[in-house]
Amino acid sequence: MAKNSRRAAAFIIPVLISAALMGCSAPKQKNSSNKLNIVCTNFSEYDWTREIIGDTDSADITYLLESGIDIHNYQPNAEDIMTISNCDMFIYVGGESESWVDDVLSNKANKDMKVVKLLESAKDNVQLEEHKEGMEEEEEEHGHDEDEPEYDEHVWLSVRNAEIICDDICNKLCGLDSANADKYKANLSAYTAKLRDLDNDYKEMAENAKVKTLLFGDRFPFRYLVEDYGLDYYAAFKGCSAETEASFETIAKLAEKLDKLELDTVFIIENSSDAIAKSIISSSGNKNARIEKLNSLQSVTSDDIRKGASYLSLMNEDLETLKKVLD
Repeated sequence: MAKNSRRAAAFIIPVLISAALMGCSAPKQKNSSNKLNIVCTNFSEYDWTREIIGDTDSADITYLLESGIDIHNYQPNAEDIMTISNCDMFIYVGGESESWVDDVLSNKANKDMKVVKLLESAKDNVQLEEHKEGMEEEEEEHGHDEDEPEYDEHVWLSVRNAEIICDDICNKLCGLDSANADKYKANLSAYTAKLRDLDNDYKEMAENAKVKTLLFGDRFPFRYLVEDYGLDYYAAFKGCSAETEASFETIAKLAEKLDKLELDTVFIIENSSDAIAKSIISSSGNKNARIEKLNSLQSVTSDDIRKGASYLSLMNEDLETLKKVLD
């Protein structure tokens, strides 16, 4: 469970930091080719940084979650901590799932490290976690401050946020490597144009959609996307939920929504079981409803990248799925 993992991290991470620091008596220097060392926690950050750097060959980029592990379940090992501690630039989301980062950065070896925190870069657009009608009720985590806001971490699923964050990444890169600043800015300009085209395509899809509501038999990380384009949703769980089993009440409520709104599709996210979606359909009056997947870009592997996966390609795949379903 992700919440249990976060509680365990409070005890484990300090131990791993100590182990990492003991394993290197002096901070690492830049690699032998004198390239910048950049570390990213998730795929979108990694791909945006690749696009901005382009063909300058000025940096080595480490993608920590290249195995495809979900950000909500990832905990760094001692080697990961050492890699972060010595890098020139660290890019991370900054939500509750990455609460371990604070300890790592407070003990970093490179005191000149540039840091990009996605929730800070896109702070004007950050949404609170939302409990919608029909969602599974979750137990409060022991020790969690009820007055502490819970932010939705999935800011990368807003193409508009992507533009803002890319601008921040580029600014930090230019500060580290002024010799290539003009190239970074030119690459950013070209990539921003592609993001704006994608944003316009999503906007057109939503404006032309006959169906305006998504129903998920799964957790729902697409809050930013539906907010951007005026769509609505219902889901079994919140975006950062660790739950995998829905109650009878949740399934019944979502089945009722499926019928009332005359929907013919139940969505799930990548690498998820379709068991809840099937239960919703079988409990509804529409036994012929289909199940479709949307990719939240949380489980992209290094193998996927070698095969050509990019932020734009995956977001375009989601766009095509939505066009098909909502038309």
